[in-house]
Amino acid sequence: MSSNFQAYPLSPDWCGMNEAELRKTLLSYFETCFDRYESLFGCLRSDAAYFQKSISLRHPLIFYFGHTATFFVNKLLLAKLIPERINPRFEALFAVGVDEMSWDDLDEANYDWPTVAEVKAYRQQVRSAVTRVITEASWCGPMSWDNPWWAILMGIEHELIHLETSSVLIRQHRLDFVQPQSSWLPVNAKPVDCGAVPKNALVNVPAGAVTIGKGDPHADACASAGEARRYGWDNEYGVHYAEVPKFSASRMLVSNAEFLAFVDAGGYAEDRFWNEEGLGWRKFAKAMHPSFWVKQPDGWALRLMCEEVPMPWDWPVEVNCHEAAAFCVWKAEVTGMSVRLPTEDEWYRLYDLSGITPETPAQRRLSGGCSAVPVNQYAQGDFYDVVGNVWQWTCTPIYPLAGFEAHPIYDDFSIPTFDTRHNLIKGGSWISCGNEALRASRYAFRRHFFQHAGFRYVVGEAPLVPQVSHYEDDALLAQYAEFHFGQSYFDVPNFPRAVAEISLKAMQGKPMRRALDIGCAVGRTSFELAKGLPGALGFESVIGVDFSARFINLADELVRDGIVRYALTDEGSLQSFREITLAKLGFTDCSAKVAFLQGDACNLKENHREYDLVVAANLIDRLYDPAKFLDEISQRIVLGGVLVLTSPYTWLEEHTPRAQWLGGFRRDGERYTTLDALHAHLSRDFEPIGAPQDVPFVIRETARKFQHSVAQLTCWQRRA
Repeated sequence: MSSNFQAYPLSPDWCGMNEAELRKTLLSYFETCFDRYESLFGCLRSDAAYFQKSISLRHPLIFYFGHTATFFVNKLLLAKLIPERINPRFEALFAVGVDEMSWDDLDEANYDWPTVAEVKAYRQQVRSAVTRVITEASWCGPMSWDNPWWAILMGIEHELIHLETSSVLIRQHRLDFVQPQSSWLPVNAKPVDCGAVPKNALVNVPAGAVTIGKGDPHADACASAGEARRYGWDNEYGVHYAEVPKFSASRMLVSNAEFLAFVDAGGYAEDRFWNEEGLGWRKFAKAMHPSFWVKQPDGWALRLMCEEVPMPWDWPVEVNCHEAAAFCVWKAEVTGMSVRLPTEDEWYRLYDLSGITPETPAQRRLSGGCSAVPVNQYAQGDFYDVVGNVWQWTCTPIYPLAGFEAHPIYDDFSIPTFDTRHNLIKGGSWISCGNEALRASRYAFRRHFFQHAGFRYVVGEAPLVPQVSHYEDDALLAQYAEFHFGQSYFDVPNFPRAVAEISLKAMQGKPMRRALDIGCAVGRTSFELAKGLPGALGFESVIGVDFSARFINLADELVRDGIVRYALTDEGSLQSFREITLAKLGFTDCSAKVAFLQGDACNLKENHREYDLVVAANLIDRLYDPAKFLDEISQRIVLGGVLVLTSPYTWLEEHTPRAQWLGGFRRDGERYTTLDALHAHLSRDFEPIGAPQDVPFVIRETARKFQHSVAQLTCWQRRA
């Protein structure tokens, strides 16, 4: 018996709709989503099931029941589509804590949860509020990233994400806490002997190019083609092009039967099949087989959402990324081939070769029953289940496409995942609806977490995995706020101000129209460049760019509110509190000339050009491709313009792959320094100004622990 629901609608293409059609379509899309989400929680048998955690790493389900409703309120407020909060307590309680907590960072905080009845009543209030917005709010087209109404779509697509993630939590709940529902029934699994399951095989995939990304998020969607006309999350915008070498891919997803061979071979007990992170998870979880497999006296069973069924050996195995990767290592040892998980680019190659469209038959969008199906049921080109059935793990950590921007009302959707710890999953599952079912979707989860996800394997060259620098946490944010705007320590002058002063002196006699402070952190140098030296005018316009959204947010807060407060660690859990203001810093008059933007120094947007000065302070040894930055920076600077670089040359593999280090090693038997590399990369377009200078700096970690470093500063003038 299968679900009685029809296929869930895709995220709509709004182009060509008049206002009345758009309101009607949007209201239907919202109501379908809101109803479906609430029906999912009917799978919980009692109120007690809402408050017992299904797994220790996540909140109880009452949180997720309320979270998606508060998301609507919080985003509609930011978009100025509603004037005030509905329930401030709920909108604080349910707003945070949804991101995955790692298995070694358990949150033991106690929460004063409301009753189920109270949350249901709150959800009805939210439903009414969103309905009023859709039916009564002033409309100003088109439907796009920059339109306040985008927040409504954001809320719907966000709830569809949690429709899936909450179904996984229900699947991980105790059986006595759940109950089957007529609208959430799985496909009937036909008994298939393990040995009768179709054998997987490799299919050759020729080399070819893939292009992904929806381009400029601010572009006219209706002038675009394909999925760029529909809703997209911020990580889907920008552009990525890749030439994919030839490889071979498994025709089908790995079935339960195929994975059994790994289990029977003792794969969960052999440390050599697991990398360090995977081994840590396996030991923590005490895993000996897939999480949804249930060992019973008469054999294996499979846990579905609300029941256990005899093992459907021809269904895809559902595992986390660590388990999938360990299987590939084992498979490589057994076959002697270079077996691994596919890259994101390789998945797109399969998608394009298979001729898939949004309407290609597949087990997705709740159209064919609420569970997986046999791995040989849906043929798509030469493969099965390129889309649908279960998500497919890749070996690619999510990264920003060239031209990425964080959406201003949800800037923490993607940026926290650009940490190399979240791998992309592709293709969607049986429950993937709306935006999730599109080719362009880019969802990522921590490698130890479970979704309705399995994998296929490939054989090919070792993949190039994008590197992403990251340095985001609250403690570091406070350290940098103090470093930029706080007091000086040990008589060492303020470093960002010192860099600005040297840069301004290098600009004497030159035009001072536009400056770029790339890697600006929390922005002190940007303000100083706009302010200028004593008795002299500063730059007419200064743009500060940093990869860290948290850093940019703090700088923006200082410009917007004129004040920033932060807490510094003194010792243990003891803190000191600081307050900085534009007035005390002397930046009140110049702050209007400064703007801060999120960006990647190795993939700057095209509009970052014609700068008279570019400052890159302590940046190059934190980039994943510093040579690319140096080789392209001349394109951003006017003839005769100045480039100022500083760095302590602290090359670390956690930020920059060793092969990409500019210096700090021996070449042809001789010492090769970063300064040598700067001359090699810059000499074509620049000539040095003066000699290198040492500029010390001190970063306060605690009241009694400081970093004292010395950066080397070099100035370069672009050749006329």
